[in-house]
This record gives sequence, C-alpha cells and structure tokens, in this order.
Amino acid sequence: MAIVAGPAFRRSLHPLNAIFLAFPFPFFLGALVSDLAYQGTFQIQWANFSSWLIVGGMLGGSFALLWALVDLFRFRGAGSARPLVYFIVLLVMWILGFVNALVHAKDAWAMMPEGLYLSAAAALLALVAAWIGYSGYRSVEVM
Repeated sequence: MAIVAGPAFRRSLHPLNAIFLAFPFPFFLGALVSDLAYQGTFQIQWANFSSWLIVGGMLGGSFALLWALVDLFRFRGAGSARPLVYFIVLLVMWILGFVNALVHAKDAWAMMPEGLYLSAAAALLALVAAWIGYSGYRSVEVM
C-alpha cells in the first residue's frame, strides 16, 4: 500500500487580506525614498509625494488592520500569539503612519528629520507586518 504525501497548508491569509497587506510596504517605502530625495535636493515636490504616499499606505493599512482585528477575535482560542503580534505590528505601523502624516503636513523644511525617521520606522513595521502575514503560507508534509 502506497502512502501519498501532499502539501497541507496552515491557516493563511484570506486573499483579500493579502491584497490589503500588499499596499502599506510599497507606499511607506516610497515615502521613505521620496523623503531621502527631499533631503538631498530640497525640492518641495518630493515632500508632497511623501505626503500622498503616506496616505496611500495608511489607507491600505487601515483595511489590513481591520481584517487583522476581525481575525484576532475570530481565532482567539487558537492558542497562537501570531494573530495578536500581527495586529499589534499593524496597529503601531498605522499609528506611526498617522503621526508621520501630521509631521508631513508641516512646512517641508520643518518636517525634516522627523519625517524621515518616521517614514523609515513605518516602512520597517510594514515589512515586518508583511513578513508575519505572508509567512503563513508554509507547507508541511502529510503522511
């Protein structure tokens, strides 16, 4: 008798949650890059680009955060701290993004260097959130 082994997947992200989670990191990374460009050139338009990219990252992050909150209550008894850590990272990312948007609302000269630091922190947290969220796609062998 042959034993058939096939891949079995752990509980992973819902496809819509995966789409929402795909937005914050590129937007916050783009804000970081445009802040670096502003720091090097002092062209006001780079600061404007950063402001819009931060808003885009917060918008996508809002939907991912809402989905993580629903998952937090839905899988409360699963015995894993992963949904809680995922939610906390997304929440801190969103809060830093909001503070970053407020900093970028100031005069372009006045937003430096706080805006640059906040953009770097938000991009790093968005990367961590994406890492946590997408790492549920590991396969294990079933016998």
